[in-house]
Amino acid sequence: MRWKLIRRRLSISAPRMTVRSHLPWPLRWVVLALTFGFSAALALWAFELGKSLAGLDRGNPEELHRLRAEVEQLREERDKAQRIANTAESLLTAKQAAQDRLAAQVKELEGENQALKGDLGFFERLLPSAGAHGVTVRSLQAETKAGQLRYRMLVSQQGKAQPQFSGSYEVTLTGTLGGRTWSLSTPGGPRPLQVKQYERVEGVIDFPEQAMVKQVHVRVTDASGAVRAQQTIKL
Repeated sequence: MRWKLIRRRLSISAPRMTVRSHLPWPLRWVVLALTFGFSAALALWAFELGKSLAGLDRGNPEELHRLRAEVEQLREERDKAQRIANTAESLLTAKQAAQDRLAAQVKELEGENQALKGDLGFFERLLPSAGAHGVTVRSLQAETKAGQLRYRMLVSQQGKAQPQFSGSYEVTLTGTLGGRTWSLSTPGGPRPLQVKQYERVEGVIDFPEQAMVKQVHVRVTDASGAVRAQQTIKL
């Protein structure tokens, strides 16, 4: 019986045995605390090393202060440059507006200059020629636009101590309409005219838009119907 028990203990079917070392609980807590302390010390060392590599070591506050001052200075310079850029942009906008106004004024002055030249030429043609006497028609001008003819002229009376001229004038348009010869006189007949020394006359005559005006003829007659002056221009 005893031999069977010995064989059972030495065979594969023998019960398993677990060997455990007995470590007191206070010693276990000490080992655990040492492990956490070492881990914390290692993490702190890694953190300080990272700060040192990044240039943010607390042990160099002067360098940090200098960097902050440089950053602040760069910000001030950036703001100053931005203000200068805004001012320059405002000046450029004002300059462009001034140039546009000057260009408009120059264009307006050029138009006025052309008008003055036209008036000057008009009045130069009004100067009496040597030996001129009686009623004359000077500087007849005409232009057509959209079925209308606008004309202007100056009727003058030369000679000393001339009484006021009383008569009438008539404007006649000639040209073509539908391939045929066409003419049109002042609607309503001759218009009254009175001249002491000179009289500027202008008016508008409507005509068919299909007509082509080629010539304008002006005739001045006195109270008896006698022709005293006339002038013809071609368009």
